[in-house]
Amino acid sequence: MSSERPVRTPIEIDPALLAAHPELAVLTLDLPDSDGEPMENERERLQMLLLLDALEQYWCGRQDFYAAGNMFVYYSAGQARQILAEEAEPARLRRAFRGPDLFVVLNVDSSFRRQKWVVWDEEGHYPDVIFEFLSPSTRRTDQTTKKTLYEQIFKTREYYWYDPFDPHEFQGWHLDPDNGYQAMTPDVRGWLWSPALHLWIGRWEGTYHHDPATWLRLYDPHGRLVLTSQETAEAAQQRAETAEQRAETAEQRAEAERARAAASEAELARLQAELARLRGEKH
Repeated sequence: MSSERPVRTPIEIDPALLAAHPELAVLTLDLPDSDGEPMENERERLQMLLLLDALEQYWCGRQDFYAAGNMFVYYSAGQARQILAEEAEPARLRRAFRGPDLFVVLNVDSSFRRQKWVVWDEEGHYPDVIFEFLSPSTRRTDQTTKKTLYEQIFKTREYYWYDPFDPHEFQGWHLDPDNGYQAMTPDVRGWLWSPALHLWIGRWEGTYHHDPATWLRLYDPHGRLVLTSQETAEAAQQRAETAEQRAETAEQRAEAERARAAASEAELARLQAELARLRGEKH
C-alpha cells in the first residue's frame, strides 16, 4: 500500500439526466474525509493500531484486502448528505454514521491507500469484518444501532466488539443468511475463530506502546501470536543475536579444541623425547 488514490472530485451531471436518474446525485457530492474528531481515548486508538499493524504484517505481500481504522465509510446518499449537513453546522448534534473503529474489506485492490471508503466507488464492497471498541459514550450505539446497520445494510460477515478497559466485554457475531447475526462461541481459551480472516481473535496480556493492559490480538491457525512490525523486528534481531552467540560459542569451542590438540601434541612430543632419552641411557 505504497501509493494513494487521487482525491475524489464531485462529478458534474446534466440536470436533465440527474432528474431522470436521481440515484446519480450521490456522485455530485463533495465528501469530507474526516470530522477532526479523535478517538475517545488513547487505549482505544492503540488497540486499533495494534490489530491493524499485526494484520498487515501477517498478510504482508497480499494486495487483495483493505484494512483501515477511524475512517469515514460512505454507504448511501442519505447518509452522505446527513454528514455534509452536520459538518456545515459544527454545533449541530452529530447523528450520522461515520465509520467503524476498524474494518477489513476482502477481495479488493489494496495497492493504494484511500482517504475514505466510498461503497459506490468500490464496486459495492462493504466491510467483511468490523471491530468496535466500546467506551462509555459509544457502548449503547455499538451494541444496538451499529449492530443493526452492519447486519441489515452492510451484510458484514463478522462483527466484533471489545472494551479495552474491561477484557470480559468481548463478543463476536457471524452473519447467517437466514437468521442474521448469531453470537460466536469462544473456545476453551476464550478465543473466537474468524473464518473471514482465517485467524483466531483473543485476549493477550502485555505492554503495547508503554501501556500494560489486556489487548485484543490475532493468532494464527496454530495458535501462535501474530506479531506486530516492532515485534517482528525484535524477533529478527533476537534471532540474529542468537545466531551470532552460537557462532561465537562454536568458535570458542573450536579454539579450545585446537588448544587441547596442541597441548596433546606437545605432551606427546615431550613423552616421546623422554622415552628416547631413557632408551639412550640403556645403551
